[in-house]
Amino acid sequence: MSSARRRKSSAFAPRLVIMAKEPMAGAAKARLARDIGSTAAIRFYRTALRHTLMRVGTDPRWRTYLAVAPDTGVARSCWPSWPSVQRIAQGGGDLGQRMQHLFDCLPPGPVVLIGSDILAVSRAHIASAFRRLGNADAVFGPAQDGGYWLVGLKRSPKRLAPFAQVPWSTDKALAATCANLKGRRVALVATLNDVDTEEDLANQGTHAERLVL
Repeated sequence: MSSARRRKSSAFAPRLVIMAKEPMAGAAKARLARDIGSTAAIRFYRTALRHTLMRVGTDPRWRTYLAVAPDTGVARSCWPSWPSVQRIAQGGGDLGQRMQHLFDCLPPGPVVLIGSDILAVSRAHIASAFRRLGNADAVFGPAQDGGYWLVGLKRSPKRLAPFAQVPWSTDKALAATCANLKGRRVALVATLNDVDTEEDLANQGTHAERLVL
């Protein structure tokens, strides 16, 4: 392959973005901290983040980014470090505005966003999402609570902006986002769940048992 063709192929490579909050008390897992204490909650979150990067962040089929909040934390030493994972800022605003910023700022090609505490996520789930974007404009990984753990956009031939007026942290989040994509082709992948409460953690079963709390 010529160098020009390699550059073009690289420019349109699939990109996986793992969204993470600074793994410090008061910055992440506030609801879980109320149930199990802040020390245990942050210990869990640090381990979950490393677990996620290890499971899906080094696959050569896509480029992986760790999108961190707050933006001032990009250069801090609290993050797990992988040579192949580039650290970027999430941007400001609510969850929808931050996700839109990430979709808008990355180079051309399909992009998939996930959270950093989806314990059951696998490379097969991410690969499936990118395959779905071959025939769809958007792809979602539903959660049982009515939200979603994964969202991906093809971003071609035009920009999509499906996150306006979405009631985040409610059972209407997925339905509202899909409504903003009326007329577009939407695909789904497996239903998985994140961990916000002690009950969520207990429901993870063997996936949670692999992490040291």
